[in-house]
Amino acid sequence: MSAQIPEVRSTDELRQKWMEPEVITGSEILLRSLLLEGVECVFGYPGGAVLYIYDAMYGFKDFKHVLTRHEQGAIHAADGYARASGKVGVCIATSGPGATNLVTGIATAFMDSVPLVVITGNVVSSLIGTDAFQEADITGITMPITKHSYLVRDVEELPRIIHEAFHIANTGRKGPVLIDIPKDISAAQTLFVPQTGPVTMRGYNPTVLPNKIQLDKLTQAISEAERPFILAGGGVVYSGGHEALYEFVRKTEIPITTTLLGLGAFPSGHELWTGMPGMHGTYTSNQAIQQSDLLICIGARFDDRVTGKLDGFAPQAKIVHIDIDPAEIGKNVATDIPIVGDVKAVLELLNQDVKRTDRADAWRAQIQQWKNEKPYSYKDSEAVLKPQWVIELLDETTKGGAIVTTDVGQHQMWAAQYYKFNQPRSWVTSGGLGTMGFGFPSAIGAQVANPDRLVISINGDGGMQMCSQELAICAINNIPVKIVIINNQVLGMVRQWQELIYNNRYSHIDLAGSPDFVKLAEAYGVKGLRATNKEEARRAWQEALDTPGPVVVEFVVSKEENVYPMVTQGSTIDQMLMGDE
Repeated sequence: MSAQIPEVRSTDELRQKWMEPEVITGSEILLRSLLLEGVECVFGYPGGAVLYIYDAMYGFKDFKHVLTRHEQGAIHAADGYARASGKVGVCIATSGPGATNLVTGIATAFMDSVPLVVITGNVVSSLIGTDAFQEADITGITMPITKHSYLVRDVEELPRIIHEAFHIANTGRKGPVLIDIPKDISAAQTLFVPQTGPVTMRGYNPTVLPNKIQLDKLTQAISEAERPFILAGGGVVYSGGHEALYEFVRKTEIPITTTLLGLGAFPSGHELWTGMPGMHGTYTSNQAIQQSDLLICIGARFDDRVTGKLDGFAPQAKIVHIDIDPAEIGKNVATDIPIVGDVKAVLELLNQDVKRTDRADAWRAQIQQWKNEKPYSYKDSEAVLKPQWVIELLDETTKGGAIVTTDVGQHQMWAAQYYKFNQPRSWVTSGGLGTMGFGFPSAIGAQVANPDRLVISINGDGGMQMCSQELAICAINNIPVKIVIINNQVLGMVRQWQELIYNNRYSHIDLAGSPDFVKLAEAYGVKGLRATNKEEARRAWQEALDTPGPVVVEFVVSKEENVYPMVTQGSTIDQMLMGDE
C-alpha cells in the first residue's frame, strides 16, 4: 500500500491523547470521534456544506481520507471496505447533490446488510426547509433505505450520536446509518468529552440468543429427516459464524448450498457443498431444495432470485429459518420452525446437541450423483475467448485466495459459478440491489482494508464505464487492484434476456462505441493490457500479477455467450434452462 495511506494510531493511544476535556469545533469532534471508533480510512468528496470538516482535516495526520472522483465511488469504496474487513465503512459528502449521489450506494448497503456510517453536510440550521442552495432533505430521502438516521441539531449531541451510529450500524441486522450535519453545527464549539462506553438505547435491543425450545425442535427435526438440506446466506459471513457452520455440517453431514452473498461462508471444495442455488445456481442445489424434506435456512432471506416461483418453492420441506431479523422470518416463505438470533450464537448452541443421522445416507448419495452428472459446464473454444474460461484462469492462478469484487451482470454470475471461494469476506458483490458501477470502487475499499492481499475487480464493459474515473485513485495512491474487464461489447445480461424471453428483439444494448480500455487506463497512469485469445490471456494476466501496482486487463470475449443454468421468472427453480451441454 502507498505511504499516502499509512497506518493510523491505535484507539488506546488516541484516547490517552484526548483524555482531558477540550473546547473544539463540531468538525474536530467528528474527526476525533471517528478515530476513537477505530476508523482507519474515510472515503469522500468535499463541497460547501462540509468545508469546516475538511478544514479540520488539514494537517490532521492521524486522520486518513481518500478523495474519490465521484460520491458514488466513495460510498461503494466504503461498502467494499466493510464487506472485506467486517468493520464499519465510512464515507462523507456535501449537501444537496453530494448527498443525493450517495443514495444508490446507501440502498446497496441496506439491501445487503452492510454496516456503514454515512456522513453528509447540510445547509445551516436556520435555512433548513427553505430550499436553500444545495439543500436536500437527505434524511427524508433515505428513510426507507437506512437502518437509522440523525439530523444533528446541537453540537453537544455530536459525540453521542456518532458513538450510537456505529453501534446501530454494526449490531443486530447490520446496515447503513446516516448522520446529517448542518454547516453551523460543524463550525460550533463545545467541550468535547469522548464517548467510548457501552451504548444503551431504549427500543433497540437486537435478539442475539435464540429460544431454547425452538433449538430443541430443530434438533429433533434433524434426527427425523431423510432429506435434510442447508441454505446458508450472507448472514453467516456477517456474524462471523463460518466456523460454527462448518462444525454444524461436520457433525450432521447435511448437504449445503450457499447463496450469492453466502459464497465463502463454507468451503467450496467440500464434498457436501452443492454450489449456489437459484436463478443461475447449480442443478444439484435447486433439485435438493425442491426434493428436501427439511430445509434449514441460515442467515438468508429467501430472495426471489433464490426461490423462483414462491408457491412452488421447496414443496416437500419443513422450513426452518434462522435469522437475527425477525421481520424476515415468514415474510416470503412460511416457516415451520422460526429461530431468531445471531447466526454464530445459534449454531454454537446447536452444535452442542446435533448428531449425524443415518436416515439421510441415501439422500447424500443422491446429492453426490447429481453433482457428478450435472456440474456447471460450457463449450470451450480455441478460436474464441470464453468468459467462463477467463474466470477459471483467475481461479487457477490465485488458487482461490484472492478477494474478488464484481460489478453486476453476466460476469458476476460467471465469477460466482467458476471462482472457488474457501474463506469468508473474499467475495464482494451487490446482491439485493444489483448496482452497476459497484464493482471497481468496492475493490478499492477492499484493498485499503486488506493491503497485503490480492484484490481482483471483475467488471463488464458496461459497469466499468459507470466508475472508470476512480482509476485516478489507484494511480495516485498506488492501490494495487487488478481490474479485469470482461468485454463482450454489449449489455450482456440484458441481451441474454432479450434473446431468451423477448424473442431476439435486441433493443439498445450495443456497447460497440465503448472506449479503448487500455488507452483509458494509460490516460490515468495505470498499466493497461488486452487479450483476445487464450495465449494472450495467460500472458497478460501473468504480467498483471507480476506488476506491483494497479493493472487493467481487458479480456475480449464472445458476445453471444449466455449464463447457464437459468431459471426464468415465473418458473420454479427446478425448471432450468441448461443451455448447450
